[in-house]
Amino acid sequence: MDKLMMLDGNNLIYRAFYGITSPLQTTDGRPTNAVYGFMLMLLRLLQDEKPTHVLVAFDAGKVTFRHETYGEYKAGRQKTPPELTTQFPLLKELIEALGIKQFELANYEADDILGTLAKQADEAKRNAVIVSGDQDVLQLASEHVTINLIKGKGVGDVLPHGPEQIMERYGLTPAQIIDLKGLMGDSSDNIPGVPGVGEKTALKLLHEYGSVENLLDNTDQLKGKLKERVEENKDSAELSKKLATIFRDVPLPLEWDDLAYAGADRNAALPVLRELQFTSLIEKIPYASGGEGGADEDEDPFAPFEPEEDDRPALDVRIADEDALGGVADALAGVTVLQVESRGDNPHHAEVAGLMLCGGGRYDFIPFELLKSPKAGPILDWLENPAAPKNGYDLHRADLALHWHGISFAGAAFDVQLAAYLIDPTETATTVSGLAAKYELPALAEDEEVFGRGAKFSWPDAETLGAHAARKAEAIEAIIPKQRELLDSFEMNPLFFELEMPLSRILADMEKRGIAVNPEDLQSLGREFEVEIDRLQSEIYAHAGTEFNINSTRQLGEILFDKLGLPAKKKTKTGYSTDAKVLEELAPRHEIVRIILQYRQLAKLQSTYIEGLLKEIRPETGKVHTYYRQALTATGRLSSQYPNLQNIPIRLEEGRKIRKAFVPSQPGWTILAADYSQIELRVLAHISDDAGLKDAFLHDMDIHTKTAMDVFGVSKEQVDSNMRRSAKAVNFGIVYGISDYGLSQNLGIPRAQAADFIEQYFAVFKGVQQYMHDIVEQAQKDGYVKTMLERRRYLPEIHAKNFAQRSFAERTAMNTPIQGTAADIIKLAMVHVETALAERKLRSRMLLQVHDELVFEVPEDELELMKKLVPETMESALKLSVPLKADVSFGANWYEAK
Repeated sequence: MDKLMMLDGNNLIYRAFYGITSPLQTTDGRPTNAVYGFMLMLLRLLQDEKPTHVLVAFDAGKVTFRHETYGEYKAGRQKTPPELTTQFPLLKELIEALGIKQFELANYEADDILGTLAKQADEAKRNAVIVSGDQDVLQLASEHVTINLIKGKGVGDVLPHGPEQIMERYGLTPAQIIDLKGLMGDSSDNIPGVPGVGEKTALKLLHEYGSVENLLDNTDQLKGKLKERVEENKDSAELSKKLATIFRDVPLPLEWDDLAYAGADRNAALPVLRELQFTSLIEKIPYASGGEGGADEDEDPFAPFEPEEDDRPALDVRIADEDALGGVADALAGVTVLQVESRGDNPHHAEVAGLMLCGGGRYDFIPFELLKSPKAGPILDWLENPAAPKNGYDLHRADLALHWHGISFAGAAFDVQLAAYLIDPTETATTVSGLAAKYELPALAEDEEVFGRGAKFSWPDAETLGAHAARKAEAIEAIIPKQRELLDSFEMNPLFFELEMPLSRILADMEKRGIAVNPEDLQSLGREFEVEIDRLQSEIYAHAGTEFNINSTRQLGEILFDKLGLPAKKKTKTGYSTDAKVLEELAPRHEIVRIILQYRQLAKLQSTYIEGLLKEIRPETGKVHTYYRQALTATGRLSSQYPNLQNIPIRLEEGRKIRKAFVPSQPGWTILAADYSQIELRVLAHISDDAGLKDAFLHDMDIHTKTAMDVFGVSKEQVDSNMRRSAKAVNFGIVYGISDYGLSQNLGIPRAQAADFIEQYFAVFKGVQQYMHDIVEQAQKDGYVKTMLERRRYLPEIHAKNFAQRSFAERTAMNTPIQGTAADIIKLAMVHVETALAERKLRSRMLLQVHDELVFEVPEDELELMKKLVPETMESALKLSVPLKADVSFGANWYEAK
């Protein structure tokens, strides 16, 4: 049976934005929390409702026909934060990719579209369900139309409302919901209603008089102040009812079949999900079935694809056996591409199936087990020979995968994945097949089409695997000259050949080397945490007057809001919300909240960083071996995984203590750390040529104190901690394109005050303001911005008609040269430091890069030299008009080195 599901797009994305308070964003800085929350709800609804037709309705603009009646309609609403505005186009792109119809119409609201379609469904006796958090839509409920009203705030569970449920809840019919709004008004829409009449009084009046009109005809029966209020506000009541009435005759250019939905087109949706980095949602996307009832539940989401027929002539692929290894070795001098076939997200634990060697039209596939043969010696020698150049795709990963199987690798010369990343860091289709399509080469099957995915992954026979690997090697060989030409024309050869390619080798060596972790220290710290967690738990019970499960949202909510009477902020499906934002706002009101926050912080440290790191220690080395993603972020920053050592919290002393477990791998050695000081602000000073910023750094002043002095017009002695904190927030906020909304959230001040502060900042630092104006103009002219080392970031949305898309592109244009140049500098420093260590034949070793910090292990006899060599090398990595500064520290462990 047909079922139409309609969603109030604006209402749901707003709820998601304010309901999911985690600062979700892509690695290139785009906020995504609202889109993610919306998607969680949408996917759950698709599964629960199984609609055959779906529509997401949006408001087309701020002005509707209601403003002609009442100019103050929805007046007073705060401007939508840009952090949310930028997510509308992302959501719409994802909805479209899912194969779901979306619609908006000038002069009308989303409610009017929903109401019109609900009326049409009623007339056709078709079932429909409307999803919204706005109670206005309850007026649309009928025999065939159910309203799924979101409970509480955010995007939690829904509560179905038909006419019976509305009568049970309010004692009203759906049509009387309009009268209810007419009397009580709606502050969110600036509908005035009758002043002093709330929901309780309005319901009482409607139970007696039935409608606004009947009430106004019988005001003589009212008494006292209520009579005065109603009689004095007759016009307001009538107007409010009119404003609250959903218009149900919108001229829609939509037919029923336009809204048909038979499941998602995964091929269209997956690239968008990957671009937004919603990895956890990918397997939740239902497959299109083409049949009635929406997505096909019986479809196996892990079943392998059937590859399309390839009508090209087959390549002459030789599957090596032991006797053929000699012939392969003889042909090594002509190899132009090496393709290592492996699987596993973490290359430190990758399974290797074999190697493809391509060159001069010859394709040799060597099953991995053959590399253990004595006859494979010449091939192994070639693999580890740095003078034998190797071209390929993701040679960094190949190096790591081979290493843990006892095979050395060197000589990486050209990596098409890295080159593609530099040519366009926002490109998402960066598999070999994706690059083949980008460079207009013959179509190439994706790995999952050949191997399957998830639980159904399996290596095919050697012939099939060899044929697939050969096609990839063929594509790589054809891609390389195209990329060389682009790198040359973009003046990126130094960036690629002198920075990124050498860095990939340095990173691989660091990752294989790992960093020693003392499990006893972690366990000891874990026991300390357990004692403190138990103490905090007892304090919480004492304040609560009872024992309860602190980790239970429902039980904690009952204690805080029902028993202790704290003001509730929002509810979820399990009761009151007790997320971090709610508790932080409540902390000043009761001591128990402050203790709960401490308890949660320690519990997370215990589970994520104590227990989590203990699991990551590799038994055969006693170390953790992170994996640096070099071709991931749009700014050029490295990203750490398995485990993420860049995310160990150091703002809390307890978090910093975790670094005590990171120790040198040799007795008597020392951990040395060197950290760039305010590198992005120094880059901003150089790029903007702002006199005030440059003066501060040239005279080694505290930049945040200097900013506070200039913005507030006070002397150094008059700068207090709040002034400096505000200056620090705006200094770093400017680098990241902060808005008045973002600054207001960071500082806990009104948006108007934050806007004034930003305006004052620009009035003082005019060079920064001029830079931001100029760089946006440059981006509009070129379509991209560059770092000082020619790293590009393309901004196709810089000319978008959509304000949100254009605004995001403008902010990106402003901050990318700053962040990207800072990323380039730390990478340059790594290459230069590694070169300096090799030239001096030092035993000291670079272990980690964490944001702007480099971490080393140093033998005692090299410590004095390293204390000078490392910061000097870092400070001379790139010449700026202000000095770079690196602070060095050292100790018996990483904690002491900070």
